[in-house]
Amino acid sequence: MIWLTWRQLRAQSVAAAAALTLLALYLIHLGRGIRAFHDTRIAGCAGDACRLARMQLRGDYGDTVALLGLLLLVVPALIGVFWGAPLVARELEERTDRLVWNQSVTRTRWLAVKLTVVGLCSALVTGAFSLLLTWSAGPYDAVTGERFAAVNFAARDVVPVGYGVFAFVLGAVAGMLVRRTLPAMAVTLVVFTALQVLVPAVVRQHLMPPVTETVAMDTTVLRGDIGLSLEDDGTFTIRGYTVPGGWALRDSSPVVKSDGSAYTGDDAKPCVADIGDMDATIACTAAQRLRFEHTYQPAGRYWTFQWIELSLYLLLSLLLAGFGLGWLRRRV
Repeated sequence: MIWLTWRQLRAQSVAAAAALTLLALYLIHLGRGIRAFHDTRIAGCAGDACRLARMQLRGDYGDTVALLGLLLLVVPALIGVFWGAPLVARELEERTDRLVWNQSVTRTRWLAVKLTVVGLCSALVTGAFSLLLTWSAGPYDAVTGERFAAVNFAARDVVPVGYGVFAFVLGAVAGMLVRRTLPAMAVTLVVFTALQVLVPAVVRQHLMPPVTETVAMDTTVLRGDIGLSLEDDGTFTIRGYTVPGGWALRDSSPVVKSDGSAYTGDDAKPCVADIGDMDATIACTAAQRLRFEHTYQPAGRYWTFQWIELSLYLLLSLLLAGFGLGWLRRRV
């Protein structure tokens, strides 16, 4: 049964191995380039030279790393569409199921072996791609500190393995229910894409309770990559603040004074009298003892989120596989 599964999948496996080999060569080349830039321009740097080097790193490699991350998100969908959906649907569509499932091997064992062997291949493909991309983009991710960003999180470390296995099982079960290959491909693509949008937008941030802390608006915060916005009601909000490596769950927060009242435009006037002297403005604003609340997921929870999401996708895969085995035994 394993040998038969391999013979049926060998063309797709060889094509996947060839594509992965070419991609590996490119990722190794890219990783060496990023590391050389980091070691010569960023490691040990300070001041404006360091800031300019970080900006150049983003400019030189940001688009490439982002595109590779998006490609890794597409790979599980392709596995589900081209490996999963035809697995059972093709047998039903071509009526070869009458021959295949009347042999000495039962239909449930046939499906169990198929799901196991091809599922492991799906995990291997996505896992190898993720490992290579994680290594290649490692210094870039360390500089940008955006591991929790939606695409970065989904295209690094162990989570893509769960995506690949789930997409394959989803395609197989969709083909079993729809009984036609092309409609099953479409269903698989739509459902998997919907989950890839829904999970980071709605579910992921609730996997662990967030942390909310009060942050003093000192000179370090004011010199960071933030923005102060004067709202229509005359109060200020802060935008863009993040804890290093953390995941900010709010885009903006109201700025308040030491007594808890809102910080208004009138309160800011003494500090912007000489708008050309930025250092004086920052020092004056910091002396007003302002603060704001910041809600986020700490950087130290990154791996916890990775393992939780991987476990959820693998659990969904097991539940779908169990449903498929029961359906095949009773209905098909």
